[in-house]
Amino acid sequence: MRLWSIHPKYLDKIGLIALWRESLLAKSVLKGDTKGYKNHPQLERFKKTKKPLDTINTYIYFIFEESLRRKYSFDKSKLDKVLVKEQILITERQIKYELEHLKKKLLN
Repeated sequence: MRLWSIHPKYLDKIGLIALWRESLLAKSVLKGDTKGYKNHPQLERFKKTKKPLDTINTYIYFIFEESLRRKYSFDKSKLDKVLVKEQILITERQIKYELEHLKKKLLN
């Protein structure tokens, strides 16, 4: 499961589609609708917020917005429009790691 910290505008088509699918999986995990991935490290930042489900829904909302900008047809019915103002702390080290990882993926 890869839940990027960088803005979805930096992802290519395959990356954005994968992020959409994996974010919906993360939402299912946080809702308790699936048995797998409960302790996945990518979920920790959402679990640490006051309202993890609202936070993942906000995250998904911004992925959906990027899909609209690109004129993709992501399923709007999967979207629970809940916007939270709480920010998730992302370290500079994490951003650098993700950008380097993304560069490598795009070069292959």
